[in-house]
Amino acid sequence: MRLRLPEERPTEPPTGYKIAHPMLSQDGTRAGFTGVSLGGALPYGVLADASCVYGLRHPAPSRRCDCGFHCVHDRTTAEALLCTAEHRAAVLLEVTVLGRYIRFERGFRYARQRVRTATVGPCACGTVAAALADTGWGRPGWKALAPSCAGCLRGRTSVSLAEFARLAGQGLRVVAGQGASVAVAGLAAAGEPGVPELTAEAALLQARLDWFQAQLARLGERGPGGGRQG
Repeated sequence: MRLRLPEERPTEPPTGYKIAHPMLSQDGTRAGFTGVSLGGALPYGVLADASCVYGLRHPAPSRRCDCGFHCVHDRTTAEALLCTAEHRAAVLLEVTVLGRYIRFERGFRYARQRVRTATVGPCACGTVAAALADTGWGRPGWKALAPSCAGCLRGRTSVSLAEFARLAGQGLRVVAGQGASVAVAGLAAAGEPGVPELTAEAALLQARLDWFQAQLARLGERGPGGGRQG
């Protein structure tokens, strides 16, 4: 006789936490995430269904497979994963666990999720992030992004935190993390940007303007023929 695990029937969907890399589509019209381990090759949106990463036809999650979305119960446990070198550029996600799920001691493996909040850490230089910028790697059709301050953008493809939230859709909130002088950089509940969002946008635009002015100055020094004017 095979023992069956008890079935849960919660009144509200459970909440979980995980880390992921923010992603921007090649044409710049969509935003999403990709995992840091199993399933990392498959970017997903704010509201997404899991599938078997091994290409098997069973529904996820299956007890005989390790497919499905993964998250942990405790926020602190997920934040600890951001301390490792390979995960420093990842963001912390708060998710709603939807559909079928399997409960483990430290978290869930489940069929469907909604990302509610993405918390963005500081830029690699330690300054509060004003944008998410191209990291130089990605997946087919998608560019991986990482937190960046206005001063470290240097002309890279980037989106402000508010713009990333808009492109991702589905009510996603993007929040500035530790050390942030700007507490919230996501879209307001009414869908209109507030003072923090506009401040971040202004810093991003100023950094881009400074970069373009520097490029124009260099071109002016070379002169019309490409050589330097003396």
